Amino acid sequence: MDEVKEVASHIAGVKEVTDVRVRWLGHQLQAEINMAVSDDLFVKEGHEIAKEVRQQLMHHLIYLSGATIHVDPLRASGEEHHHLGEHRHGDLPLYLHL
Repeated sequence: MDEVKEVASHIAGVKEVTDVRVRWLGHQLQAEINMAVSDDLFVKEGHEIAKEVRQQLMHHLIYLSGATIHVDPLRASGEEHHHLGEHRHGDLPLYLHL
């Protein structure tokens, strides 16, 4: 996980790497990364940075079979910005997804 974060952190445009998960998928490793870019970038620019992160991860870390990159704006980076608040499902009581 440290190697994944290190590679991703050195790509131009990446402002922060907040969450890294590496999991076995069969006999291969798959990485999932949440990273932040400048708030003022267009979606296309953030997408291009994510593509470069994925390419560099696959090039430098031969044990990875794939990587999923999630891009956040810098002021809302990290998993805590993706949690759902209390809400209802139809007639069921209030529910909070954790």
